[in-house]
Amino acid sequence: MNRRSASPLAVSLASTALLAGVACGDDPSGGGLPLGEQQKGIATFYNATGAGNCSFEPNGDLMVAAINTAQYARSATCGQCVDVVGPKGTVRVRIVDQCPDCDKGHLDLSREAFAKVADMSLGRVDISWTPVSCDVAGNIEYHFKDGSNPDWTALQIRNHRLPIQKLEWKRDGDWKAIAREDYNYFVATSGVGTGSFQVRVTASDGQQLTDTLPKVLDNASVPGSAQFK
Repeated sequence: MNRRSASPLAVSLASTALLAGVACGDDPSGGGLPLGEQQKGIATFYNATGAGNCSFEPNGDLMVAAINTAQYARSATCGQCVDVVGPKGTVRVRIVDQCPDCDKGHLDLSREAFAKVADMSLGRVDISWTPVSCDVAGNIEYHFKDGSNPDWTALQIRNHRLPIQKLEWKRDGDWKAIAREDYNYFVATSGVGTGSFQVRVTASDGQQLTDTLPKVLDNASVPGSAQFK
């Protein structure tokens, strides 16, 4: 399918307008799709690079897919892995984009992934697919978006085995939930201030990881200390 991903700014503005006063970090749709819950739908393919609305950087892994907007759930499924079964075989893909023209259950696979489940000449096939834990090496990673600073801080979780339900931060006092935007960054619009601060990441099954980040960075990553089980 031919798709054009919406710009992060446009998506952010739309999300802000629709969700004024709602903290996305606490949204019940957070945490992606339930693991092990089989879905039925169709698969098509597109010229995937690994980039897309989830704002991940291409890393050479083309076993990826775009998911329909309903199940994209305002980026809650970004980074989630699914096992796809088609007429020719199976493949595991990671969600990196959304497909606005796709109905619920529809996955738009990379060419490379589609070729593993069906003949390319078919173009569109019936599939079943199941959300699963990702096979990742190492710990989670925290990535600061370009333009992040102490007064406007955008943070993304990468290399996570399970879907991310919530991100919180604190320096002193109580934990504060950070709103999640459609382009898969948790954005503290007033920033988190200067100096080191703690973050707490909650996975879809309730597991939590806590780390201390040294300071707000601009377009740079900080490795986490652990990974979800």
